[in-house]
Amino acid sequence: MDLVQPEGVGESTIEMEKLKAKLSAEGLFSESRKRSLPQFPKKIAVITSPYGSVWHDIQNVVSRRYPIVELILVETLVQGDEASNGITNSFAKLNIEDDLDLIILARGGGSAEELQPFNAESVARAIYSSKYPVISAIGHETDYTIADMVSDYRAPTPSAAAELAVPDILEIRSRIHSNLNYSLSLIENSIVRLRQDVNQTISDLKRRQPNTSLWKQKTDELSSKHKTTFQYQLTIVKERLKSYETFLNYC
Repeated sequence: MDLVQPEGVGESTIEMEKLKAKLSAEGLFSESRKRSLPQFPKKIAVITSPYGSVWHDIQNVVSRRYPIVELILVETLVQGDEASNGITNSFAKLNIEDDLDLIILARGGGSAEELQPFNAESVARAIYSSKYPVISAIGHETDYTIADMVSDYRAPTPSAAAELAVPDILEIRSRIHSNLNYSLSLIENSIVRLRQDVNQTISDLKRRQPNTSLWKQKTDELSSKHKTTFQYQLTIVKERLKSYETFLNYC
């Protein structure tokens, strides 16, 4: 049976649509399987050509935004008959690594024919099988390849991929300083409240503390009073004894 093709639609376009349908049915494009990007990556591999501006642009953006990350260039062809094999092999090599956080697959703009390696089934399956999350940045913003559809994230340009891959260290420092100042403010306020509580407690204790000077005065007064009373009683006793003695002398 002859395949009826819509007018103006080439065979390569029909084949690509069939491949999309096949991969979609297998779940390669499913959003539920796509992974989140690491918040603070330590090591990023970039699969691209060492020639042209792509690698240079990614380096510039990353060094400006997050210079503490390690960038690794995985050299490969990004157009031509051998490009899809090179890209697939690059993913296979990176799957052996144990210390990566993220992979960027990138190339600059080009014609639909030049971008064909990124529509290859082998490349799609290599991205799908990647051990690490993948950001694709293929061609211009309007270009959309099967590699973009399988990747965990799609960036419109290589520079945008670099911005997506790493945080802005200046923003991080600003947030740290803001949080630090806020924490210091909370600590200072807590110290002020504690100092106030301690002063209030001391004041309360002073108010509740017995007035020892008053008690001493009362004790002295009682002692003096008892002493006077005792002397008076003693005098009376002496007088009585004297009276008894006089009485006995007359008897």
